[in-house]
Amino acid sequence: MYTLLKRGERLNTVSLKILPDAIAVTLPAGATADQLRITDDPDQSIGDNLENLRVQLVGIDFAAIIIENPLSYPFSDTVVGFHGGRIDIGLALTNMFNVPVVAQPTVKRIGLAEALNAKREQASWHLDYYGQYQGKRNRGQEAMLTIGNGFYGLRGAYVEAQADADNYPGLYVAGVYNQTTTTINGRDVTNEDLVNLPNVQALTVSIDQGNPIRIRHRDIHDIYRSLDLRTGRLTTTLMLALATGHQLMIQTQKVAGMNHWHQLGLRYAITPLNFAGTIQISATIDGDVVNGNVDRYAQFDQHHVAVTGMASAGERALLTGQTKTSHIEFALGSKLTTGAKATPVTTTTGAKAIRQSLTLDVQPGETYTVDKTVAIFTSRETSGALDTAVWEELAGADFDHITADSAAYYRHLWQTSDITVDGDLISQKLLRVNAFHLAVAGGALASGQLDASVGARGLHGEAYRGHVFWDELFVMPAYIDQSPEIAKQMLLYRYRRLPAAREAAKAAGNAGAMFPWQSASRGDEQAQSLHLNPLTNQWDPDYSRRQRHVSLAIAYNVWLYWHTTGDDAFMRDNGLEMLLSIGKFWLSKAELDPQTKQYHISGVMGPDEFHEGYPNAKTAGLTDNTYTNLLVAWLLGTLQQLQAPFAKNWAQAAQASDWQAADTKLAKAVQQHLAIPVNRDGILGQFAGYFKLPTLDFDAYRKQYGDISRLDRILKAAGKTPDAYQVAKQADTLMAWYLLPQATMQHLLKGLGVKLPPDYFAQNLQFYLDRTTHGSTLSRIVYAALTLMAGRSDQSWQFYHQALFSDYWDIQGGTTAEGIHLGVMGATLNVATQVYGGADLRGPQPTITPHLPDHWTKLSFSLRWHGTVLRVTETAATITVQADHDLTLQVLGRSLSLTANQAQTVTMGKDEEHESL
Repeated sequence: MYTLLKRGERLNTVSLKILPDAIAVTLPAGATADQLRITDDPDQSIGDNLENLRVQLVGIDFAAIIIENPLSYPFSDTVVGFHGGRIDIGLALTNMFNVPVVAQPTVKRIGLAEALNAKREQASWHLDYYGQYQGKRNRGQEAMLTIGNGFYGLRGAYVEAQADADNYPGLYVAGVYNQTTTTINGRDVTNEDLVNLPNVQALTVSIDQGNPIRIRHRDIHDIYRSLDLRTGRLTTTLMLALATGHQLMIQTQKVAGMNHWHQLGLRYAITPLNFAGTIQISATIDGDVVNGNVDRYAQFDQHHVAVTGMASAGERALLTGQTKTSHIEFALGSKLTTGAKATPVTTTTGAKAIRQSLTLDVQPGETYTVDKTVAIFTSRETSGALDTAVWEELAGADFDHITADSAAYYRHLWQTSDITVDGDLISQKLLRVNAFHLAVAGGALASGQLDASVGARGLHGEAYRGHVFWDELFVMPAYIDQSPEIAKQMLLYRYRRLPAAREAAKAAGNAGAMFPWQSASRGDEQAQSLHLNPLTNQWDPDYSRRQRHVSLAIAYNVWLYWHTTGDDAFMRDNGLEMLLSIGKFWLSKAELDPQTKQYHISGVMGPDEFHEGYPNAKTAGLTDNTYTNLLVAWLLGTLQQLQAPFAKNWAQAAQASDWQAADTKLAKAVQQHLAIPVNRDGILGQFAGYFKLPTLDFDAYRKQYGDISRLDRILKAAGKTPDAYQVAKQADTLMAWYLLPQATMQHLLKGLGVKLPPDYFAQNLQFYLDRTTHGSTLSRIVYAALTLMAGRSDQSWQFYHQALFSDYWDIQGGTTAEGIHLGVMGATLNVATQVYGGADLRGPQPTITPHLPDHWTKLSFSLRWHGTVLRVTETAATITVQADHDLTLQVLGRSLSLTANQAQTVTMGKDEEHESL
């Protein structure tokens, strides 16, 4: 993570003093000058003014920044008055310079060494936001501050807020979907959505029976939000100055029950700063909610919830309801308690809400705390009476126990799965942020009690309607490392939907199982076949469901889970049937050309979503997408390899999959003769006919439009189509090299009779980099791996850095407001360990060949291999490995036998050090 600074150790520091119109900078010894003065330009933003500071400090070596004159606040010691307002300059400068920022008063109190070590600890274990923001920026922060446990996700909204343009308190339970039908322009459009359930986090306070406090800009003096990744607790601090003259501080803590995953805890602490009197605290379960997180869905019916009942008993309250068409019942309960003497709780009900309230006498400077304990149940995971389950859960639950439960869960998670980086403070934080959100999205799946998987946007928002996509492909390795049982349950979600996949294949005229591009409750296709173009008000075809490669992603995940964990029981009971069913589908898609003796697969789309078909063609889809055909060949070969080790189970799985002896014969033929388009220069075509498409002048489009990541929209707005050009949204043709080892790819290509020049990979990589706009964050992940394979370490880091920061910086212009991008979050963990860390688990035994980024001075992580936990620590010169069972692995190409719990260190030679990227 980082090296602690020892007492008395000297290091270069920069000191900043914030003046009314400038920043005075004291430079470290050895700089060309002792001081600088950066004038505050009132015509520039705060960010631009800080960028001026960055420019002035280029080339100056320093390891920390000291703020000489911060303001005094309880939540941060680096808040300053700057540019006519306030900013936590410590947060801003840590992001900018990747060094800790400390306050001079803190340094005087505890010393520089302790101050720096404490700040590093804070920065690497907390996700913090300071200030009040509006619109998508605030909603994006809510998504990033979501807490949850894989059963539910609770957005990090202010508890005092109601859904509006700036705030969106959302609650989602895994697998709770509902369908609605809306008539638009004479067409009935049916959508299935992950349901925003009643708002259980609502809390507010009023003074002397006045109006309840809401989130209003004019009343808020300061806001600070801090998510403690080490324990899972979110703390929000509001400093309020009301028009009535009352000043008060409100601190809210939220924590999810990680092991007792029906539980949610909120602690509401109010400190009157300048008044005595009474305060009234209100806690509400509000059923008057809709799905309103995504603006572009507003034209559809978003009313999914019907309230069916309310009840109360002393300090407890209950609201029951059900989804309108799927008829999933839910029960939400709360218990309102205070640490003070027994205080009566009053309950009132409205048409769709139940509210609890209590009154406290208060004095200035004293803090008054109320706890709201919540229980959440649905009929999907609970048999019996839901109201009884809620009452029983509330009886034994309280905030302190939920907090301890969460801390214990995360203590185990970080002890077993933490990825630690020395030399890169911000990457360290964001790796933990991403690992945290994988737990929020999937933790409870490990129980085996939920029929659900992880959606592409987690349980953090309503984009993609909460559906399950091929993004599982990108999070599977991280879940196998973090919790193999979560990975297994994700696959069982797909297994239970095999009947729906078979029905879909049959309806399309194919055999086997055809999994949907977008999956929800039943596993039928939830991608739309038409969409309304808002510019033309016309219905246009939507061919996204032709991304049949989702079935190949599922097959790959089945193999990867089994291969990594050695879970033969899963392969025997579930996995083999899935693989054979998917293989049967692709055999039925492959058509033999009697003249060329090659097989072709048509009517599909590749991962590049810009191309839906051929220009002016009467039929939709593409022929011989290279990625699809390579993965089909890999799958058919894998099935042949599995037949011997699972010979006793083959007949039963084959019968369940309708896999005949003729299919085994056909599989060998298809595997060897699938068509792969390639030109005379050794460039693999994205699909048949790709090279006939014209190229685009990307520089001209960048000059005109700036950001061209969604070049498809730019082209369509100009009356053109991306189908007609060599342009890609994300990695497509080379995706197979991201998934499979080089040796496997060479074997595949040779078996298919594809002959390529020695430098084909570098040439193909540049060819497609020149044509890719990276309109998906997943593209950056794939190309981070591919460019490193080609020895382009600097370019690899640029892609990886953008991917790692993508939700934190919301680089896609507000999409994080609608939910985090779980695929890229999970993939950043995989790239850190298995690409940069070089720990490859795809072969017959683990291999380790590091390629650390230059500024990562040390990387440590854990991997799981066939029930063994392997701990790896890498520097530029050494690799230390330790396993909890005897294990043989390859390190730097040499065989190494480990004895259980005994570490071994391998020292890199000169050539190997040069190879470390």
